[in-house]
Amino acid sequence: MARLNERTRQKIRRTIIGTADRPRLSVNRSLLHLHAQLIDDASGKTLGAAHSLKMKGSRSQKAQTVAKAIAAIAKEQKIKVVVFDRAGRRYAGVIKVLAETIRVEGVQI
Repeated sequence: MARLNERTRQKIRRTIIGTADRPRLSVNRSLLHLHAQLIDDASGKTLGAAHSLKMKGSRSQKAQTVAKAIAAIAKEQKIKVVVFDRAGRRYAGVIKVLAETIRVEGVQI
């Protein structure tokens, strides 16, 4: 099962590429926590990151907090559009909450 997931991620990574103007928003979720990064693949740098490791509350509340932090980082760096990389995960649950909150904050996905 893990091998199939890795192949799916690699296939997606070949098509989703972030640039300085439009970085890749990479999202990783576990059973309890959520990690998000803004990545410029052209230069190989992480522009900003947020996670829910020390947060309390439900997973949806953690996703909203992480999304607001990522949106603040994007606004600070004058980034208006990002490429959403959900690593083969379904657009449901905390992934959906994160994406919708980022859109509400003013960053286009």
